[in-house]
Amino acid sequence: MNYRALVITVSTRTAAGVWQDTSGPILVAGLQKLGLSVEGPVVVADGDPVGAALRAGIDSGFDLILTTGGTGLSPTDHTPEQTASLLDRQIPGLPEVIRAQGIAAGIPNAALSRGLAGLAGGTLVINAPGSAGGARDAVVALEPTLLHALDQIRGGQH
Repeated sequence: MNYRALVITVSTRTAAGVWQDTSGPILVAGLQKLGLSVEGPVVVADGDPVGAALRAGIDSGFDLILTTGGTGLSPTDHTPEQTASLLDRQIPGLPEVIRAQGIAAGIPNAALSRGLAGLAGGTLVINAPGSAGGARDAVVALEPTLLHALDQIRGGQH
């Protein structure tokens, strides 16, 4: 099956042109390697623009939306809150394996990521950390189960 994915990079500094997006392109490449048709990365500032970008992607019928950034503890990190308000069902195992992959890679601060995952209608939404290393960890962590999850969402056997 051909799945459509959208990558959203969440960073106020990147949206302002102050910082270069290093994590979004890693997610795009990882999803393309799995055979997904990928759009983005779309870069948005922290806060309400995240929710607007997520709603636009859900309304556009993407099978998967993978965000990077805004999952930490800084005062502007609100990606999980913007995501939670749109989810019909949460899938806690996916962000758990992303955090576990980071910890296994020797990054104890991976435990501080508050990323969520779940279904918004027929769209799987997953929050990944904003660092390049966190994006790489997310690709490695999701690779074994992502296509199976997308198949199940479309009604495939499990």
